[in-house]
Amino acid sequence: MPAETSSWTTVAGLRALSLKAWNSGALLRELLEPSGAYPRRRSLKRPTAAALLSDYAAAHRWAAELFAGAGPYSLETVEVGHRTVGSNRIPAAAVFVTVEDEVAFVGKSREAARFQELASQLGELDPLLLGWAARRTLKLLELGSDALTAARVAMWLRDNAVPGIYVRQLALPGVHTKFIERNRQVIDQLLAALSPVSEGSEADTDSEASADVPEPDASESDAALESGAGRTPAARFARRHGFLHPPELVRFRILDPEISVLGCARDITVTAEAFSTLQLPVHTVIATENQVNFLALPERGETLALYGAGYGFSSLRDAAWLRDCQILYWGDIDTHGFRILDQLRAVHPHVESVLMDEETLLTHRDAWGQEPTPSRAILTKLTATETALYEALGNDTYGSAVRLEQELINWHWALKRLL
Repeated sequence: MPAETSSWTTVAGLRALSLKAWNSGALLRELLEPSGAYPRRRSLKRPTAAALLSDYAAAHRWAAELFAGAGPYSLETVEVGHRTVGSNRIPAAAVFVTVEDEVAFVGKSREAARFQELASQLGELDPLLLGWAARRTLKLLELGSDALTAARVAMWLRDNAVPGIYVRQLALPGVHTKFIERNRQVIDQLLAALSPVSEGSEADTDSEASADVPEPDASESDAALESGAGRTPAARFARRHGFLHPPELVRFRILDPEISVLGCARDITVTAEAFSTLQLPVHTVIATENQVNFLALPERGETLALYGAGYGFSSLRDAAWLRDCQILYWGDIDTHGFRILDQLRAVHPHVESVLMDEETLLTHRDAWGQEPTPSRAILTKLTATETALYEALGNDTYGSAVRLEQELINWHWALKRLL
């Protein structure tokens, strides 16, 4: 196909324009809150008089296809080529009389009907919820009836500001701990919709009303560890809404056989609050994310091993006594390993990384894997050497999303650098 003819708007191209409007949530929003945009006119890229003269057959086929597809839309035409090939009226714009016509054109009538049904049910629960439905059209479709359950949770939270119970005790139909975990952000958005508009509410922070784009859950940001807003997403949700939450636990091993805490106990788990009050005669703390590494660390004088799975070191925030200890962090050599290190330093700036260097990475090339979702965060608390390795991993300098998990590092290699 000549380059010029490929630029003309075909039925498929027109459908793509309408589908883009569907995917942005605009068509569903129009069903809920008519803006007066319909009849909607969508302009078509069309042949020029010169194109008619050079390839009349192609232009004729193009126009015939658009006329054949008419039904959901009507066509506006213009006269072209009067002085060259004779007067020809060709399509100039497609007009959708109603939003329903455009929805049908992209084959989404069933989904649109379901959306309207769900929105109506939300409105029956509380008319204020329709504002959320208009901003989160595709999310409402994705959630289906779960959106109604989440709305009932939000309404309950509105009426019970400080429940003082565990989430597990929330006695609402269809509501259980897993449901809350999956839908924390939606519940918060719905609760904001039920509340008077105030600074910082979803209504104010929804920067582009025409885009159905999910917003990040600010309450679950990386800054939470540094600010003390909460230890985990579940804990922060509980704190925001006045629920009780199980205390965070800290697991540690005494590597010095001369130190006695609970008789002969060496592997100990206590609450984060209790851990913060400990007064142990240790000089060095080795923090690792891998359980086997944690368990395998050998005896060492004045040393404590800490276990924190993934981003599980937030419990160290209140342990002021750690400021007098050398803290070694041994994490995976991947972007998230460095991100955890960065977060640890937000609490204890003197944390040192160990076995997270380029030499260790390159020595264990045969054990490399791929990081599923590399971090793109800007980290400000890494050393220059750490930053260089973090950026190299993020930029695929060594290969696509390279990672070296700490449990795959040769044990003798590890011990030489740890002990």
